[in-house]
Amino acid sequence: MRVVAGIVVRNLRLFFRDRLNVFFSLLGAIILFALYTLFLSNLQTTGLTESFPDAGEGAVKAFVDSWMFAGIVLITTITTGLGALSVLVDDAQSGRFRDFLVSPIRRGQIVLGYLIAAVAVAVIMSLLVLALSVIYLGLVDGLWLGPAAVLRAAGLVTLFCFAFTSLSALVVSFVRTASAFSAMSTIIGTVLGFIAGAYIPVGSLPTTVGDVINALPFAQAGMLLRRVFTAESLTAVTGGEPASDEALRAVYGIDSIVGEWLVPTGVAIAVLVGITVVCTALSAMRIRARIR
Repeated sequence: MRVVAGIVVRNLRLFFRDRLNVFFSLLGAIILFALYTLFLSNLQTTGLTESFPDAGEGAVKAFVDSWMFAGIVLITTITTGLGALSVLVDDAQSGRFRDFLVSPIRRGQIVLGYLIAAVAVAVIMSLLVLALSVIYLGLVDGLWLGPAAVLRAAGLVTLFCFAFTSLSALVVSFVRTASAFSAMSTIIGTVLGFIAGAYIPVGSLPTTVGDVINALPFAQAGMLLRRVFTAESLTAVTGGEPASDEALRAVYGIDSIVGEWLVPTGVAIAVLVGITVVCTALSAMRIRARIR
């Protein structure tokens, strides 16, 4: 384990030393925050205030902000793990794998070092963004998540980091050059907000498009996190009225509905666990084959 720990520390240092890489790994979350701060937040708040005049603008803004920050945290769990895998691509392209192989290090230890480092980066960065989100909601909107909610969100974030980093590792195992990785990361960071239902409420999209998005693990992960973030603010907007509550949950992706099927929480978690197991095994095999 000492060898694996050494590789992990080395990869962590390489990632955090490259400030531009750290920035681009947060690009999707930064774009989402900027869009909502400058444009989309006012549009969402105005529309909901007209639909729920008894809720008050403050309660509506708290709901929109909590929904938005759930999306920001979700995107961070995906892009930061992906960004950390840039070290793998750089090492493969530069031929550093040969340096590892002349030392008494097994291929399995090298693979494990890359995967653990990427997950560690995702968890560290995502929990930091989660903490900042909780503080922002509390200070700006007066919406403080309780300790139980914060712990639940932290647990979900950790699961997302494992699932999406393993998925990213599988994708990155097919990438050969740093330029291709950079282009791919930029595209994913920009487009991810749409396929995760974070830029625009999924209920605002055509039904078929919404069904496709809700069938993806990204939207289902967003569903789990939004339920934690919006538990209090949603009730404040709808007044606990069941029909309004159900409609708002569907529109804002707090419930993932595919056709007429409401995706259960257990199914969403099982999908993420399955992605973690399958993609970790496949990516480890792919990366091991590349180390030569």
